[in-house]
Amino acid sequence: MKKKKKIDAVSVFRKHNGILRTSEALRLGVHPVDLYKLRDQGILESLSRGIYRLVSSPEFSEPDFVVAAKRIPKGVICLISALAYYELTTQIPHSVYIALPRLSRIPQLHYPPIRCFFFSAESYKKGIEIISVNGVSVKIYGVEKTLADCLKFRQKIGMDIVIEALKEYWRKGKTDLDKLFEFAKICRVENVLKPIIETIVSQ
Repeated sequence: MKKKKKIDAVSVFRKHNGILRTSEALRLGVHPVDLYKLRDQGILESLSRGIYRLVSSPEFSEPDFVVAAKRIPKGVICLISALAYYELTTQIPHSVYIALPRLSRIPQLHYPPIRCFFFSAESYKKGIEIISVNGVSVKIYGVEKTLADCLKFRQKIGMDIVIEALKEYWRKGKTDLDKLFEFAKICRVENVLKPIIETIVSQ
């Protein structure tokens, strides 16, 4: 009987940008004993329950985004986390803001801290973009969708943050007001957005 070839766990991690969920590693042929041995030897580190990173791999530019993307496949980076990524706010989010489809279960994570917001089916699907964080795909809403979402959830995140973000969006000059109002219509905040934009533009 042909002996099964032993899988080099470190090579598997290197081929997948240095980070894998336990289930992914096992599916790729890594033996659980090897996985935990590498962890105990300090070759792998546990970023969160069930998420391992090769210590020798480059540091992630947005480690919390990467872990959230791995642990919450349906999650989309949104609101203040997305504003911070696009440099449209002076706020430093202490949690990762995650959008989920309505009626989703709330994920249980020890790290990173998260805040979940539940979106209707249409609002959840619209405006998702994929960014690469050190080779790991992360879902995030685009700039205009993020701004419309912030206006929709203004009572939860603060109207001052929304106004600051809209002013910075206009100041940067890379504006697409047609797209912004398209998403505002989806989020049902078109009538709220219009006077704000008129004021900002006229200043």
